[in-house]
Amino acid sequence: MNNNSNLKWHKGKVTYNERCRLLNQKGLVVWFTGLSGSGKSTIAVELEKELNARGKAVYRLDGDNIRHGLNSDLGFSEEDRNENIRRIAEAAALFKDAGLITLVSFISPYRKMREFAKTKAEKDGFIEVYIKASPETCAQRDPKGLYKKAAQGEIDNFTGVTSPYEEPEDPDLIIDTTRLTLKESARKVLELTLVKILS
Repeated sequence: MNNNSNLKWHKGKVTYNERCRLLNQKGLVVWFTGLSGSGKSTIAVELEKELNARGKAVYRLDGDNIRHGLNSDLGFSEEDRNENIRRIAEAAALFKDAGLITLVSFISPYRKMREFAKTKAEKDGFIEVYIKASPETCAQRDPKGLYKKAAQGEIDNFTGVTSPYEEPEDPDLIIDTTRLTLKESARKVLELTLVKILS
């Protein structure tokens, strides 16, 4: 455990505003939350492509990808899930401070941790996007076969089956992937993102 009394924040000579001017955009965290199979990663990948095509500096943090490296030591207990989101919230806030648009697609099932992420990035630099699809719809899609495994008892603590998901109470945007196509979903998030980074 670090003794914080011996630590001091080391200030640089380049400010956040100077980094943003260089990139011609504001730093932003776009936080996608929703059940496994709802479409978070798919929409984030499409949005990253659209933003890049418009000359925007953007980077995507995906839940599965991060667990291959930075968070490979974490499991799926509530404590580990919270630590998973804590680390990503801290990383996303740093990316935002660098002036990047950071697309974060994690289930992030608990409201308190999503609120923590918003606090770290600051409200004006954060968009919460709820990718909405019922557990039944996600189970029908089941792109990774996870719902089937969870139903058979092969996966413990699986969100939407044996572990809770707390729906956002006041997200900035709700994308219902049972009604909207991928292109329509990405366009809605793109429109809000561009408003935020250029305002």
